Amino acid sequence: MKILQFKNGDHLPILGLGTWKSKPGEVRQAVYWAIEAGYRHIDCAAIYQNEREVGQGIADAIGDGLVKRQDLFITSKLWNDSHRHDDVKPALEKTLTDLRLDYLDLYLIHWPIAFKRGVSFATLREEFYTYQDVPLAQTWEGMQDQKMSALTRHIGVSNFNQKKLKEILDLGGEKPEMNQIELHPFLPQQSLVDFCKANDLLVTAYSPLGSPDSRADRHKNDPKLLENPVVQEIASKHGASIGQVLIAWSIARDIAVIPKSINQGRIIDNLKSADLVLDEKDMKSLSEIGINHRFVDGSFFTGPQSPYKLADLWD
Repeated sequence: MKILQFKNGDHLPILGLGTWKSKPGEVRQAVYWAIEAGYRHIDCAAIYQNEREVGQGIADAIGDGLVKRQDLFITSKLWNDSHRHDDVKPALEKTLTDLRLDYLDLYLIHWPIAFKRGVSFATLREEFYTYQDVPLAQTWEGMQDQKMSALTRHIGVSNFNQKKLKEILDLGGEKPEMNQIELHPFLPQQSLVDFCKANDLLVTAYSPLGSPDSRADRHKNDPKLLENPVVQEIASKHGASIGQVLIAWSIARDIAVIPKSINQGRIIDNLKSADLVLDEKDMKSLSEIGINHRFVDGSFFTGPQSPYKLADLWD
């Protein structure tokens, strides 16, 4: 499998297992199946509320001799309620306890949005911090401290636009090494990807299949990437699944990609995407797909009582 490389030489398998929306009762087995199949990159987050079960799956696989800890690359993310400097370390320690690990390979600021301590999803004005209350510089200082203490080997961000990335880059000190963002043919974000690569940030794609499980309520009329005829035609041409084509698209761009699944067969099929080579015609067809749509639009952080705007999130 193709790997990406950090500045210090550490390797990141380009294809990993995502765990967003994987239920606690199912994700333990999914993680075990993934490691058994050959995955060595697992993506987690505290807000997914399933890290204890993810940790059990990892521990099961290590205990059964399938893998050693040093062979795995484990990512997690700092939630919005822990952006104050003194809250970063306890949040990371809680994640490590839940995952049954001594260190993370990569720790990310999940969103450039700050809530007050203990608030899972802020809706009232008094539940938010502003950038004046808790500047991103304060959060980033806390992240750097965790890398220095060896609780995580690498640090980065998620859902950061170019403006917010520049703000962190201009601080000096440790630079972010990763930006995890929504990426798929409906949202290629080429300008942001180019900016990241020009500044030595690796990129990870989430929702690579177009968030097919987000069809309820306000998402019911979203375009369906898995049913797009351009993608279907390319899949048919290669004798591959539609999901494999979409995952291979990110791999062809040298972008890490983390499809999530709790189905053993699909977990195995997704891993085979690493062997699918899309040609120039395929990549051109996908780049000209003619639909532009963001599935995770961030509007749940920018309601009428929020101090944040969508411009704080997207270029």
